Amino acid sequence: MDIKNSVALVTGTNRGVGRAVVEALLAAGAHKVYAAARNTDGIKALVAAGGGKVEAIALDITNEAQVAAAAAHCKDVNLLINNAGANYASGCIAASSLQAARAEMETNYFGTLAMCRAFAPVLKTNGGGALVNVVSIVAKATIPAYGSYSASKGANLRMTESVRAELAAQNTVVHAVMTGAVDTDMAKGYDGPKNTTAEVAQAILAGVHSGEEDIYVGDMTGWINGALKEDPKGLEKQLAAFLPG
Repeated sequence: MDIKNSVALVTGTNRGVGRAVVEALLAAGAHKVYAAARNTDGIKALVAAGGGKVEAIALDITNEAQVAAAAAHCKDVNLLINNAGANYASGCIAASSLQAARAEMETNYFGTLAMCRAFAPVLKTNGGGALVNVVSIVAKATIPAYGSYSASKGANLRMTESVRAELAAQNTVVHAVMTGAVDTDMAKGYDGPKNTTAEVAQAILAGVHSGEEDIYVGDMTGWINGALKEDPKGLEKQLAAFLPG
């Protein structure tokens, strides 16, 4: 779809990829952007810099009432970018409890699914448009040091593929964004190469514009995709080496 003159809603815009996506949408000529965040105090500057094109939306995607309210208010959206996520950076066994795993699944899977369900009718009414789920390459190859996060992103990817099939008939293109390491708070413990948030945002917009359903960002995704084809068990051992200790 054409980004110019689109009406977009982006979740998780307090910082990182979400903020960069809002800025990229404005630069590409979007007509309006709803910038969603749990606490809108953090996006006041983003709204102020938006030239009247950015509206702050208080939204916790794990809160079904807030999700429904957002869909009722943002009736003109034809581009939904589900960026909000949670990563507690723990192994499945090493974690002290299931609390982090449940929180990751609640945000990365159930919350994202709730947004897809709430906005599917909105997108249909507005001619279809595009729905973007920011996933991660760990949806395809688990990094055990981020075990429960990887599991939640794997669930997100399978859900995204299902939503893609279900919404094809209403002319909604569903994109899965596979990122490698990105220079955000979520990747503070990772010492390897990282993409900037601006690079990720530009890749998302380019993929939406071209209609590319699976959008891969960064050298890490290329390495993992290649290794999955050539030696998946070898890749599993390599990724296990990132376990602390």
